[in-house]
Amino acid sequence: MLKLTRLSAALIASAVIAAPALAADGKTFATVNGQAIPQYVADAFINEQKSQGVKDDSQFRDAVKEELVRRELLVAAARKKGLDKKTDVMGQMEIARQALLIRAYIADYLKTNPVTDAQLKKDYDAFKAQLGGTEYHARHILVEKEDEAKALIAKLDKGDKFADLAKQSKDPGSKDNGGDLGWAIPSSFVKPFSDAMVKLDKGRYTKEPVKSDFGYHVIMLEETRALTPPPFEQLKPQLTQRANQAKVEKMIEELRAGAKIN
Repeated sequence: MLKLTRLSAALIASAVIAAPALAADGKTFATVNGQAIPQYVADAFINEQKSQGVKDDSQFRDAVKEELVRRELLVAAARKKGLDKKTDVMGQMEIARQALLIRAYIADYLKTNPVTDAQLKKDYDAFKAQLGGTEYHARHILVEKEDEAKALIAKLDKGDKFADLAKQSKDPGSKDNGGDLGWAIPSSFVKPFSDAMVKLDKGRYTKEPVKSDFGYHVIMLEETRALTPPPFEQLKPQLTQRANQAKVEKMIEELRAGAKIN
């Protein structure tokens, strides 16, 4: 028998377990012990499989029928035992039903309220502005107390190597690598850090400890380079996804604002 790809639990639970005897148009795909399997259930099953790359041919259709018959037999057995009346099973079935309706509603909402290219280009411009035009390669040493940071700066002033002193850092991600933070844009760091870093000349370090929520930093700027952002078309899928997420979140907030919740 043709092996079918696995369907989501939500589709199985709500489309098969909770399916009525007939679809609105009365079409039946198959009948098992007098119980109709609606055509729309088979269509949902078939479409889900096809979306995962299964070839639609006579062998596939036979496999679908066999699978749905097997499922109907198991569902009937479960109902005969009264499992569909158990509160935990009913709860799971309701969650599955909700999940499908939510997915369908969101897909319909985004279809009728599409993100425009103008909005995406505006988001792209904001992204470029956030990136800035420069990347920074910095090192740092992070310590608990200000006096510790001042002592480190004094040692640097005397000629001690930054990479050696970085072994005293409490930043586990960089202490064993000479405090190296790699290439990054300023917004990747907390504001006190980035504000101090961008003011440094290449090869220079901060002459005063830089305080952040993590402790006190001594920062050294290795070098900078011009940053060229990815082109709009390359980022368009990610920008679209983020814009859609924002649309959905706003829609949910509006629904909640107009709801009575006790």
